Amino acid sequence: MDRVRDLVASGGISVVLAQDRDRFAREPAYHYLLRREFEEHNCKLKALNDRGDDSPEGELTDGILDQLAKYERAKIAERTRRGKLRKSREGKIVATMKPPYGFSYNSARDGLVVNEQEMAVVEKVFRLAADGLGTSAIQSRLYHENISSPKGKRGWQKSFIKRLVMSDIYRPHTCEEMADLVSVEVATRLDPAKEYGIRWWNRISQKVRQISESAENGQRRYRRRTATTRRNREEWVAVPVPAYLPRWLVERARDLMAAQRAPERKHLVRQWELRGLIRCSCGVLMGTHTTTANEKPYHYYKCFRRSDYKRGICEQKSLQAEKAEAAI
Repeated sequence: MDRVRDLVASGGISVVLAQDRDRFAREPAYHYLLRREFEEHNCKLKALNDRGDDSPEGELTDGILDQLAKYERAKIAERTRRGKLRKSREGKIVATMKPPYGFSYNSARDGLVVNEQEMAVVEKVFRLAADGLGTSAIQSRLYHENISSPKGKRGWQKSFIKRLVMSDIYRPHTCEEMADLVSVEVATRLDPAKEYGIRWWNRISQKVRQISESAENGQRRYRRRTATTRRNREEWVAVPVPAYLPRWLVERARDLMAAQRAPERKHLVRQWELRGLIRCSCGVLMGTHTTTANEKPYHYYKCFRRSDYKRGICEQKSLQAEKAEAAI
């Protein structure tokens, strides 16, 4: 649709035709705005199931079709959400595009099984976190050991590492603990000798809306923005999944990860003469970095790509601030 709008704006398009009216939009207000936008460029918006013409009676008929399309979309969304809730309350997994890291879907795609290869990486992350390493140190270890991220890239995101450690899907729960979170029917199917992780469902509510912004070529660019809100704890639905890691390891890693805080910002009184001006030989802007040894601060200019695990590591060493400023 964005491409069609650009073609119409460029001129030379007399009509845009679709199979059904709801292919343009299922929201009557959007359909109206789209039609007015095309009319400014002498272009008509038509569908094969149009029942009216340009008369007031024809517009009324088409407006009724638009309202029916909006109602149909709302009913489909309601039925889909209700069906997923029922499935999760039955103790079944609601499959998404990719399973959680460390797991695979079963043949029916309603349950999770342990993926041994990925779970070995998950266990490594938890052991590093249990040794007191933070997200940056874990990210560096995984990068230098050539362990690919879930997206197949060499660099891991620090936010993903923290979510992985803090996720309940890897924390083992006893059968008695799970029985307090699931229905009686689901609890009777659990093995008392086993432990289970929790795959939460219905934790968040998402609303998607489209926004437009100016592009470099003077045209409009359209993208979707998602607003996420967390539901009340009583609305969450717990689905049991196989547990793999020892509980003591998970709890120690979570405790240390939660206790870590950002380093205290010191030495901000220093006047960085080259802040925002100095660039690395690779072309990337260099930032400021301060470290402390024996209670004495040392100031450096450091390439931003020095720790950029997405675009590749820059091998340029940090420059001592005093020497760099004096030389330049």
